[in-house]
Amino acid sequence: MPHRIEGFDISNTQGTLSVASMVVFIDGEPAKKEYRHFRIKTVEGANDFASMNEVLSRRFLRTQREKEEERWPLPDLVLVDGGPEQLRFARAAMLATGIEVPMFGLAKRLEEIYLPERPDPIRLDQRSPALHLIQRVRDESHRFAITHHRNLRAKSGVHSRLEDVPGIGPGRRRALLAHFRTMKAIGEATEEELMRVKGISAPAARSLYLALHADTQIDPS
Repeated sequence: MPHRIEGFDISNTQGTLSVASMVVFIDGEPAKKEYRHFRIKTVEGANDFASMNEVLSRRFLRTQREKEEERWPLPDLVLVDGGPEQLRFARAAMLATGIEVPMFGLAKRLEEIYLPERPDPIRLDQRSPALHLIQRVRDESHRFAITHHRNLRAKSGVHSRLEDVPGIGPGRRRALLAHFRTMKAIGEATEEELMRVKGISAPAARSLYLALHADTQIDPS
């Protein structure tokens, strides 16, 4: 069994808030302290191939940092969530950094394994312990990417709602989120509770309260 296996996956919503996950299994078990997220920086829209290329490039460049404490150890095996195209882009990124470690792709529909420079996929017995392990790695990378993406979407929604409120600038938004932690808690707060947040004046609290409860206001006419 490879000592260190890394699994990669991409997640986005119609090309927005694209993120990638890297999960690590050590001797067949998840090493969650080694997990990492990546925000996609160079790719516009929903392009999983280019996103995978960017992420694998960034990952392997981390092994070449000058400072030893900033370097990441090399994996013994890399699993890419996807078929031959995802694998091709991922491997090209790795090779461009001057590094080569074993890498393969796992296509979910038929659980087919794709190897570099081999046109036909491999299918392992469904009872195979090796298949069960790589399925765990693949599923964990998918879960980790989806969870982070959902958190980013929720955070984006929080900021967009607060940004629409007159008088609530970046400093006040940060103070509100630090105090209440969630948008739900902010929305449930009274004006008096909002005023307890450092930097939130009575007019700002009133403006925020009315904006967040606009849908529940009753027109007296």
